[in-house]
Parts: sequence; structure tokens; C-alpha cells
Amino acid sequence: MSSAETALRRTPLFEEHRRLGAKMIGFGGWDMPVFYSGIVNEHLAVRQRVGIFDISHMGQLIVEGPGSAEWLNAQLTNNLRMLGIGDGQYSLMLNERGGVIDDLIVYRTAQDRYLLVVNAALIGHDFGHLRQRLALAPEPTGVTLRNESVSYAAVAVQGPRATDLFQPIGDLPARNRIREIEIAGTPVWIARTGYTGEDGFEAFFPAATAVGLWREFLSLGQPYGILPCGLGARDTLRLEAGLPLNGADLSPERTPLAAGLRAFVDLDKNEFQGRAALLAELERGLKERLAAIKVEPKGPPPRAHYALWAEGRPVGELTSGSLSPSLQTGIGLGYLSVEFAKPGQMLELEIRGKRFPATVERKPLYKSHASPGRPEVH
Repeated sequence: MSSAETALRRTPLFEEHRRLGAKMIGFGGWDMPVFYSGIVNEHLAVRQRVGIFDISHMGQLIVEGPGSAEWLNAQLTNNLRMLGIGDGQYSLMLNERGGVIDDLIVYRTAQDRYLLVVNAALIGHDFGHLRQRLALAPEPTGVTLRNESVSYAAVAVQGPRATDLFQPIGDLPARNRIREIEIAGTPVWIARTGYTGEDGFEAFFPAATAVGLWREFLSLGQPYGILPCGLGARDTLRLEAGLPLNGADLSPERTPLAAGLRAFVDLDKNEFQGRAALLAELERGLKERLAAIKVEPKGPPPRAHYALWAEGRPVGELTSGSLSPSLQTGIGLGYLSVEFAKPGQMLELEIRGKRFPATVERKPLYKSHASPGRPEVH
């Protein structure tokens, strides 16, 4: 084993993945399963039945105190004032240029307490950024900030039978809400959210209980054909749903407006970092937009950085791509000059020197009957 491999962090479920025969890869500094029985098999299990993912690599930050709503609202793009206790919302953390530092989900778990679920590779960065912003506050904020990521483990249970699996456990939260439920004697935060385009739940619980609860979920899902699923299926599922991946489709160099995430940016609320840059961008007019791309006919797998052409010239590039197990053709997300980013636009995708016909499509590329239709973290 190389030194690079030994440096990878492991979730509390690492030995469970090994026991189930998972193929492991490095992802965002973590040793994670990419698949168990095969990416297509796991992808279709989530689309048709139910699958379970280890998402313990994601981070959990706690913002608490009487000033937490006002202070946190000035750090994120969405409006926390819209959240009642138990509500969650997708939001973004920006730099001063309006570029995306991270995308995340924030839950209001008590009157003055918020849980932020952030991307795995950015836990330390996000926590440091928020801590620095808190230290620079000109007046006492009444806010405490904690990184509790090592204390938590988490799984995502996704698919049309996910509700059946959870039904014996207790009253389930509505879409985009979170509720604490006791499972096998352990308090578990259950959020009705996900990253697959299917109905489903994300569960957060003490790391010490991870193996027992993982096995409990697998047992509860057995009558519904549950499969453990890896990062490979998670990526093809989110691409079909048109959900962006931070580090690929989102970056510090691009704004949420260019990424088509305007619905999660409240420019009317009080000042937040990046707001002035977004207003200036709107004043100038957007130059590019993140679009969903479908390649016809089936060809080589589309990959990030492949060039997109129109009218005989390059007009953009893919930021992520794959073969779609549901649509049986190549799909992707990519930034295009705005004049070429409208649905129905004919394009060509250059793959290894050869161009394949492609079109701009409306999101999602694949719509589940239970599709929640909103972007989430991963």
C-alpha cells in the first residue's frame, strides 16, 4: 500500500465495506467504496427499489447561540429567516468574488441551533473560513461554532422503496425537513433529502453506533431488495438528476448565478459575502451558464474538460459527464456561452478528436416519479 493510500481517512463503516467486497478508491481525502456489485446494478437499484450509501465522510458543523440566525444568514446565500424549527434548505458559501467555496444543506434543529452538512473535502476549509469570519465580527455575536464531524456517521437511503424501509421506525419528516427519531436505542437525525433525484432520507448518528445502524438499515431494506451503493452510482444518479458536484461543476472561479442556482441566492436580504459581486455580474449580464447535455447516439463516455462546439467553434466545455444507465447514452453538465445554453441548442461534443452530436436539455435529464428536484451536497 502506498503512502498516499495510507493517508486516506476512513469512515466508521470502512470494515463493513471491506466485508461486503467493495472496491475502494480515494475521494476528497477519504477511502470510500466506488462500487460493490457494479455501478449500473447499484444505480438501477436506487431508481427501481432502494439503495444505501455511506456518507459519513461529509462534515457536520454546528452554529449555536442567540445571534446564530443573524450571523449565519450573513455567511450564506439563502435566507435562513425562512426556516422554522425542523426545516432545511440548500445554500452556498461564497468568496468575495462571488465564487462558490462550498454548497451545503443547513437545518434548523432548535430555536437557536443550526446543523450545516458540508462537503467532505472542505470540512476543515469551511470551518476555518467561518471561524475567521466569526473572529472578525465587529461586535459580540452571541454565536458558538463547532466542528462535530468526527462525532457523526451518516448514511443516505434512497429510492422509491425508501419510505417503506423507514415506515416501521416512526413518523417520517416531510420533504426538506429533519426530525430526531430513536432507532435501536440510538437517537438519529433523519432528514428527508438526498443527492440522487429520488425520494429518500439521510440519517446522522453517533459514530460509535455506525456499524449497528448500517446493518439495521440493510436488514430493514432486505424485503425491498436494498443494495449497498458506492460513489460510482451516486455520481451517475446525481448527473441524471442534473445536480452539480462541487469541485467539478461548482468552483471558487464560478458563481451560483452562472451555475443556474439563482433560486438559492436571496439578493434582497442583508449583506452576505459575495453579494456585491453577484449584483455586479447581473448588471454586466451573464457570460456563461451551466447546462445539462445529452449526447446522441451512444458513444464513448463523456468526461470533464471535453470541448463543446457549435457553429464550427468551441463554445464551452463539460465539467462532468458519464454514460447514463437510465437513458443509455452519454450525459453531462457543462458551461456554455449563454447564447448556446438554451434547451434544444444543437452542439457537438469532442471526444478524443472526434465530434459527436449533442443537445442542451432541460434539467433533470431523468425525472423520477418521486423526484424532489433540488440540488444537494455530496
